[in-house]
Formats: sequence, C-alpha cells, structure tokens
Amino acid sequence: MPTTLLGIRLDWDDRSKNDLEDSYGQEWTYEQRKVVEFTCHTAFFASIVVVQWADLIICKTRRNSVFQQGMKNKILIFGLLEETALAAFLSYCPGMGVALRMYPLKVTWWFCAFPYSLLIFIYDEVRKLLLRRYPGGWVEKETYY
Repeated sequence: MPTTLLGIRLDWDDRSKNDLEDSYGQEWTYEQRKVVEFTCHTAFFASIVVVQWADLIICKTRRNSVFQQGMKNKILIFGLLEETALAAFLSYCPGMGVALRMYPLKVTWWFCAFPYSLLIFIYDEVRKLLLRRYPGGWVEKETYY
C-alpha cells in the first residue's frame, strides 16, 4: 500500500499544487488529478448500473427461479436496455465532463462490476432454491421479504 495514500486529500484538492507525486514517481497536475477523480466517479456510477441489472432480474420473483419464470416481460427488458443506454449517454456524450463531471470510460472498465452482479444473481438463485426445498425453514424466516 502506498505510504502517501492516507492523508493525501488536502494536497489532492490544492489548486496551487501542480507537482503532486504518486507512489510510482509520476507527477500530477491539479487538472490531471481531477480528470482521474471524475473518471473514477463515472466508473462507480457505471458499476452501480451493472449491479442493478442483477437486482432488477432477481426482484422478478420471490420464490421461483428466473430460469423457471423466464424473461418475457418486455417492459423489464426495455428498462434494462434504457438504463444502460442512459448510463452510456451520460458517460460518453460530449459536454458531460463540464455539466455533470462525467468522463468517458474505456469499454473494459464497464466489466469490472460484472463479477459482483453475477455474485448477487447466484446468491439469490441459491436463496430461492433453498426457499423452495425447505419451506418455512431458517432461510425463509431470515431472508423472505
């Protein structure tokens, strides 16, 4: 862990400091630091969108598996696509760096949240399986909403 990471916020936000050095010896100007910071904010926003895909899909049913239920709800599918399109628009539309401080992401950065989305989906499918196998059991008492 870099020794300068903790307590760097005052120097990071200092407009007059244009030679802030990171742990690799690279110097960052104030503008470069803010571009990195706002790009990270955009990546965080994109990761929330990707994880919400799993949340939306698992909320379709309370007990049945998504594989039993199917994905026939066209409005839900449209919502997933619209949510993703809106996030991409906000990320890549020119002028968003000024208006909302959102900077374009590399396409591969969208995939960082996929494992977490998959984990949420698998966790809930296992939970629903346990609900069906052991009705009235501990899992139902603790996790059934």
